[in-house]
Amino acid sequence: MTTFNEFVVKVHSRCNLACDYCYVYESPGQSWRDQPRVMTDETFAGVCRRIAAHRDGPVSLVFHGGEPLLAGTARIERFATLAREIIGPVRLRLQTNGTLVTAAFAAACARQGIRVAVSLDGGRAANDKHRVRVGGGSSFSRVREGIALLTAQRDVFAGLLCVVDTSNDPVRTYEALVGHRPPSVDFLLPHANWAAPPPRPGTYGDWLVAVFERWYRAPARETRVRLFDDIVTLVLGGSVASENVGLAPVRVAVFETDGSLEQVDALKTAYPGAAALPTDDLDAALRWPAVVARQIGAAALAPECLRCPVRDVCGGGNYVHRYHPARGFRSPSVYCADLLKLVTHIAAAVRADVARLSASPGAR
Repeated sequence: MTTFNEFVVKVHSRCNLACDYCYVYESPGQSWRDQPRVMTDETFAGVCRRIAAHRDGPVSLVFHGGEPLLAGTARIERFATLAREIIGPVRLRLQTNGTLVTAAFAAACARQGIRVAVSLDGGRAANDKHRVRVGGGSSFSRVREGIALLTAQRDVFAGLLCVVDTSNDPVRTYEALVGHRPPSVDFLLPHANWAAPPPRPGTYGDWLVAVFERWYRAPARETRVRLFDDIVTLVLGGSVASENVGLAPVRVAVFETDGSLEQVDALKTAYPGAAALPTDDLDAALRWPAVVARQIGAAALAPECLRCPVRDVCGGGNYVHRYHPARGFRSPSVYCADLLKLVTHIAAAVRADVARLSASPGAR
């Protein structure tokens, strides 16, 4: 068993956007309805004590939601102080939709060492296909303003998260994101499975390959793209900690606003209760079969995955995307063909460059 080292803490359980692909509000699991709107100071302190008792090395705490900024700047800054007092050294991060960012919030994050990632799906038209305000209306302008406020503070803006929509042009989407000068970009596949397949199945591999080519062939490195960097690292024999590729154990635990413990929220897209744990004790949670399955690497993969030539790089893809009504999570990813295409393409590009560099004059 490998201890948890990343803790997603939901400081607010509601959101001011109505994204149609949201894995919290639009999935079969609707447990958010039973949660308090906001986490109290007492609950947060209790969460921190549980983390402190469990930790075995460096840990990260991610302020999350819903939309965490609905909890207010003062509460988030107070929580950051509490976290350090109770847990000790801890890496603090926050994931936001960006619409509620203010100059005061950005300054508070700078004071507290909180790095902030923002969700954005490209330019205005691409973003507003899915990421709209409650009741309708564009979120893009306010997100753009929020990103500008974060970038005005040193070492606060962590990067962008983009959910892939293959009806959007891949290169234009990438270039719109890079226009904000993010330190990193995460491209996320929509949370889908065999019971609820993704829109336009089979198109994601080509879309990601097009983005990879634009990113990889750029004259200078424009940003880190975590998915591509992770695959390159794995192709070259390295290791990464990722939920999306590779075979490293998943070490993430989630605390709801009432302090209860769950697995990652995205599991709620499979069926109601899929993210639930029978205990609020972190050490005991490690022994729960669903958690064990996410820590044992290749032993949890489907037979088809074990025979796959890119098994150790793909790692079966995101665990959430493997769910099949008849086979549970012991099935290939619903994005299997797309992942095979992407990994194979990246591997060929990287190995060709390694061979070229090895054959060049002066190579040792």
